[in-house]
Amino acid sequence: MTTTVNTARATTSTIGALIRTGVIAAVAASAATMAVAAAGRAAGISLDVAGAPIPVAGFGMLTAVFSLIGVVIAALLSRFARRPRRTFVRTTVALTVLSLVPDVIADAGTATKALLMLTHLVAAAIVIPAVARRLAA
Repeated sequence: MTTTVNTARATTSTIGALIRTGVIAAVAASAATMAVAAAGRAAGISLDVAGAPIPVAGFGMLTAVFSLIGVVIAALLSRFARRPRRTFVRTTVALTVLSLVPDVIADAGTATKALLMLTHLVAAAIVIPAVARRLAA
């Protein structure tokens, strides 16, 4: 007796759940980074880098874009990596650390740099665990 297993449905469902979770996490991270930026500005921290102000909405927009890039990375890893969750976490933690470098060297005050780095860490703390949970260990 031969048994045939249809794996296409499970894979599609898993990718769909990964994308849904990633989009929800991206929206939550975008809202959170805008809240952090707005709170920083309200506390008197400048959002000026190189003399140009960063709008609060800009934090949300960039967070959404890079979070969705992370979801694409997760989808690719779920298909091609031997250990998707582990590879995703290691990759995104490394990318998060690298994302702090421009903040450190930015033409901005110390408080502004710290606020910029905080927004990166807040976004990563929301998106990475949410997406990683959807990946196979």
